[in-house]
Amino acid sequence: MRKQLYIGLMSGTSLDAVDAALISIDNDHIELVHSLSTTLPSSLKTQILKLCNGTTAEIELMGQLDRELGELFAHAALDLCRAAKTQTADITAIGSHGQTIRHRPPDKQRTADKAFTLQIGDPNTITEITDITTVADFRRRDIAAGGQGAPLVPAFHAAAFGQAGHERAIVNIGGMANISLIKTDGEVLGFDTGPGNVLMDSWIMHCQGLSFDRDGEWAQSGRANPVLLATLLKDPYYAVVGPKSTGREQFNLAQLLATLESNNNIRPADVQATLLELTACSISDAIKQYSTAGSEVFICGGGSANIGLCSRIQALLPNQKVATTEILGIHPDWVEAAAFAWLAKQSLFGLPGNVPAATGAKGPRILGAVYPR
Repeated sequence: MRKQLYIGLMSGTSLDAVDAALISIDNDHIELVHSLSTTLPSSLKTQILKLCNGTTAEIELMGQLDRELGELFAHAALDLCRAAKTQTADITAIGSHGQTIRHRPPDKQRTADKAFTLQIGDPNTITEITDITTVADFRRRDIAAGGQGAPLVPAFHAAAFGQAGHERAIVNIGGMANISLIKTDGEVLGFDTGPGNVLMDSWIMHCQGLSFDRDGEWAQSGRANPVLLATLLKDPYYAVVGPKSTGREQFNLAQLLATLESNNNIRPADVQATLLELTACSISDAIKQYSTAGSEVFICGGGSANIGLCSRIQALLPNQKVATTEILGIHPDWVEAAAFAWLAKQSLFGLPGNVPAATGAKGPRILGAVYPR
């Protein structure tokens, strides 16, 4: 395969920005060429949260936001092309994840035939504005095949970061956290471990009106409360054996506030410290359970910038090397957007994009719908 250029667009659970990554793919070699981030306007974030949490006139609001996000994603792609001094005609395709507004995977309460996931950010609009073929709607085929529809990044993690003879855990910490476990023989496992940044972000917004806890400074000013931590870790999700996935539907501010009603004497900073410890423990426990002590751990996603969180993960995994994916060639901020660029390539070439061992699907599936230029 000759060298081709793809753009990946990603807006995650944290609702902070649209990440755009331009990658080149030359046979098996994947290279990040350029990247940029477009901040989500606060008014748009508020409207998206209304959809995520449930509101009146949802269909009207969803339709409006679908088009608005499509325009935002399209202009992020065009801005990326300009910044990279690349012509749109040179881009083979855009892979757009869209914005998840509801994720209801199969679980104890929901059979596979009732499961669904929904992302908005109209790909027709993206194609129309950019004049670039767009691939979108990656998750629903996996759901239709009995899978969780998430995580979808393990296949990319294996393609980009796998190395024969090395056992690696790739930890993506966005709003939710997920891990990809790449064994020495090439076998790949993966699942969502639970909340990544979502509870920490929600709590600091609730208490201080800030979007996130920079470097984990507020959390580090407090002390994790062992009683609250034990209560939070009793959530049934942590006991479920993968494949499994989760979202704001299960881990959210309302749930946290309900838990704090019986723990209302805890200082806010100590709550934040406990939430950081919750994320660190759930990630490290999953790695300990499914990988060997000598495996390498590489972190990506927004949580990689949380110094306090990364320090705790390293402390909980004293026998393992913990670093970010930057030393593997892709800056941690752009791994997920790059993954959806790669998934667009998989779709156009008729190749599977899911890992059934990670999602629980009946088998490998070609993911995404194509919207030609």
